[in-house]
Amino acid sequence: MIPAAVGDEIVAHARSGLPNEACGILAGTGERVERFYAAEPDSPSPFYYRIESRDQIRIMNAIDDEGLELVGIYHSHVSSPAYPSRTDAEQAFWPEAVYVIVSLAGGGADVRGFRILDMDVTEEPLQIV
Repeated sequence: MIPAAVGDEIVAHARSGLPNEACGILAGTGERVERFYAAEPDSPSPFYYRIESRDQIRIMNAIDDEGLELVGIYHSHVSSPAYPSRTDAEQAFWPEAVYVIVSLAGGGADVRGFRILDMDVTEEPLQIV
């Protein structure tokens, strides 16, 4: 479950990253998102994302300090659907995380979640409340 305010923050961050993909980490407890951490991309691109390693460490330390856990990883797609690309699936290193993708194709914002394990992609319905 993603609180509406956090969902709005994620979409705003995705739009602010244009023309490149944006990325971040979602933290919370269980399946409830409580915080969104915007991340710096390691090499800005409109075609893929990778969180800069020092920023990832900073975010993971903040999550630990707050007593939360990593529950999701988010990134945007600039002009393709909200579905993991082959590269997204190859780089899905957190099998317990929900991978949230915000597609900005066509000027809207389609937000969808996925579980990815060994290149197997399964949609995870998101509740934004």
